[in-house]
Amino acid sequence: MREFSECGVGLIRSDMATASCVSGVYEPSLGFIVQGEKVLQLGDREISYGPLSYLASSVHLPVQAQVVNASPQQPYLAIKLVLDPQEVTDLVLEQGGQARSPVVENCSSQETNCGLCMARMDMGLLNAVSRLVELLDSPADMPVLAPLVRKEILYRVLRGEMGPRIRKFAVTDSQANRISQVIALLQDRFAEPLRISELAERANMSESALFHSFKQVTRMSPLQFQKKLRLHEARRLMLSEGLEAASASYRVGYESPSHFSREYSRMFGAPPRADVNKLRGDQRVPA
Repeated sequence: MREFSECGVGLIRSDMATASCVSGVYEPSLGFIVQGEKVLQLGDREISYGPLSYLASSVHLPVQAQVVNASPQQPYLAIKLVLDPQEVTDLVLEQGGQARSPVVENCSSQETNCGLCMARMDMGLLNAVSRLVELLDSPADMPVLAPLVRKEILYRVLRGEMGPRIRKFAVTDSQANRISQVIALLQDRFAEPLRISELAERANMSESALFHSFKQVTRMSPLQFQKKLRLHEARRLMLSEGLEAASASYRVGYESPSHFSREYSRMFGAPPRADVNKLRGDQRVPA
């Protein structure tokens, strides 16, 4: 992925389909597919999206992704736009917090509340995304124009079919917003033993309500979510910082390296050492 951090844009290309799923943690962002197709697995939910569709991740979510349609002649091409949650909240407030976008139809309650959702791009959104990408060739114009185009893109997303879902996470003290606070706590303290009671108190919800709402947003339980965060961070520590498996396991909160190795193998399909050695010799498309 080629990143332009000054405007929060990443350009992603793959000349071939990936043979297996790539695990990663999605941050709050919008992902626009120009060409090709990708399949995502979030807990028990599978999402497939292709050309001229886009994906919105409202919170940090551990996912598995696989490019299923790409070739040197027609590579997989996608654009990632990283979002600042405050940026979303400010625009919602600027619009008066009203859900002016169309009602989402033909969706179950669980799909509507999920933190990861997909929709089609209309011409207005497609044109705005195209203008933002064109700005990458005009560095002198980016400081002034990029924030304006980013705001237009977000405005059009909020006015589209995905607007009501995203607003849920932006409105203070909404149930979805409370779950986003719990996710932030798990991210900051994933290596610590956290009890459901503590998370429920943080969200000002009952334990049963927290468990139900958390699973709707993330498609997994808080414990499963924490485990995935731990394993992803351990993988990063071994790959980027050269830690041994045992050291990485202790760093992310495991008390038993053998327990860590078993859970790592179940998630990534190979023991820690074998998986990291493969990754070091294998250029993989970011999830």
